[in-house]
Amino acid sequence: MKNSTIIGIVLAIIGIFGGMVVKGAPISSLLNPAAYMIIILGTVAAVMIAFPMSELQKVGKLFKMVFGAQNLTSREQLITQFMEWAGITRREGLLALEAKVDEIEDNFLRNGMRMIIDGNDQEFVRDVLLEDIAATEDRHKVGALIFTQAGTYAPTLGVLGAVVGLIAALSDMSDIEKLSHAIAGAFIATLLGIFTGYVLWHPFANKLKRMSKAEVQIRLMMVEGLLSIQSGVSTIAISQKLSVFLTPTEREKMREKEEGAVEQKA
Repeated sequence: MKNSTIIGIVLAIIGIFGGMVVKGAPISSLLNPAAYMIIILGTVAAVMIAFPMSELQKVGKLFKMVFGAQNLTSREQLITQFMEWAGITRREGLLALEAKVDEIEDNFLRNGMRMIIDGNDQEFVRDVLLEDIAATEDRHKVGALIFTQAGTYAPTLGVLGAVVGLIAALSDMSDIEKLSHAIAGAFIATLLGIFTGYVLWHPFANKLKRMSKAEVQIRLMMVEGLLSIQSGVSTIAISQKLSVFLTPTEREKMREKEEGAVEQKA
């Protein structure tokens, strides 16, 4: 299992159940339908009030992103690809890349390649691509904000659930043993609110932000690569320029790989 989201949720559940067992709290107390109704339906209702339906329709896709793997072209692979294209451009000209356009799977990179092949001005190409990136970031922010708001509402609804439970418990104080169980059950809503808010919704929002940042970095790298090819720079120059997007460890591995390729050719 490589998905950190699933691993994290499993560990959180184990932590909650394990902590309750160690503390001697009965696991059966979690079977409180009223608490689940207040927290789950309340959170859903609050989020629906806060966001238009056009944005909420994407929630299913957001869950899929959180639990799925992010398929991005590796930065090392991208540098190698741009070096190849730079070599073709230097030897045969920019129009020679037209045969490579249909092989590009990434829509953003394919559109950018078409723009430079069509002979558009560099500033125009940069502006269009950066505006595309900005629009993508805005869409991603909305998705993350949905979970951030859910994480804000859930703990507060947990307090509301506890108050409702206490009202029900204190309405009949004739049986002390029954009263103690009722008070304990009242705080299940608080537990659920805090758990869903700070173990699920806020971390989901943070993961979406991290995924968005990773995608934006790759796209910015693509922009620099495309503009460098349009300028007709050498393969070495484009490698040096795009290597700034790599970590020191990745740069070292990339350098060793390039040296190995040179030795094999020799």
